[in-house]
Amino acid sequence: MRAALRTPGLSRLVSRKLVTLYVVGRKSGSVYEIPVAYTPYEGKLLVATPFAWGKNLRTGESIDIQFQGRRRTADVEVIADHPGVAKMYGVIAKGNKQFAQFNGIGYTPDGDPDPGDLKRIAAQGARAFLFSPR
Repeated sequence: MRAALRTPGLSRLVSRKLVTLYVVGRKSGSVYEIPVAYTPYEGKLLVATPFAWGKNLRTGESIDIQFQGRRRTADVEVIADHPGVAKMYGVIAKGNKQFAQFNGIGYTPDGDPDPGDLKRIAAQGARAFLFSPR
C-alpha cells in the first residue's frame, strides 16, 4: 500500500481514500510511514485512531504527509476530549462502514453510528486529527 501511495498516477486512485502520515516518534526520533483512511471534513483531512502513534502528534505542529500523489507538509489539530473524539468518530463512521466495523461501532435503526459505541471508543483513549495540507 505504501508503494502504491508513492507511485505517480496510481497514487491518485489509491489516495482518494488514503493518506500516508510520516510520524516522528517522540522518544525514538524514528520516522514511521502510516497509511490511513481519511474523511474530508470542513476542508481538512479527518483521521481517527485508537493506536499509540497518535500520541506523537501535537496541535500546532506540522508533519509530512503523502496526499494526492505529492509529499507535502500539513498542520495538525489533535482532538482528544471525549465529546470531540466521539463526534469525529461518528463523522467518519457515517460514511465509512469498514472503519465502523474495525472500531466496533454499530448503527441505530435510523442508520446513525451508535452513540454508546462512540462514547466507549472515546473513553478508551482514541484520538482524532484534522490535517490541513499546505
